[in-house]
Amino acid sequence: MSTHVRPTFYRLSHDDAAALLERNHVGRLAFTFHDRVDIEPISYVFVHGSVFGRTAPGTKLTTLEHHPWVAFEVDEVEGQFDWQSVVVRGTLYLIDPHAGERDREAHARAVAALRSLDPDVLTRDDSAPDRLMIFQIFPDEITGRGASSTG
Repeated sequence: MSTHVRPTFYRLSHDDAAALLERNHVGRLAFTFHDRVDIEPISYVFVHGSVFGRTAPGTKLTTLEHHPWVAFEVDEVEGQFDWQSVVVRGTLYLIDPHAGERDREAHARAVAALRSLDPDVLTRDDSAPDRLMIFQIFPDEITGRGASSTG
């Protein structure tokens, strides 16, 4: 007689996927350029249905300015068959506070969101002062899946 438990796989509701995004603050950003796919870990906040983050100037930003379609993934893993994962697919926009009133307002909202995680963001006490570029991912799709080894 086997005591092997078969895992149950399931889809997360939109509300459960959003809750997972809200309670976590590190994910992976995937993007493409020509025939190359890249993925990088980033810290983020999920507020009002969007992902906000920041990064340092560099080649990643040049790529994203020309190819802004991204996937963003966040996982919670407790075991091989006890996990939840959310993927956000959408468009990443760099927010330039010098580009006009609309971007200044968006930048202020983004900084406020990021400061909810780290109050020192973009202050003289910033722990990552080279990360000056603020971005927002506007989701086209948010999907989540999970697995459970119980029940």
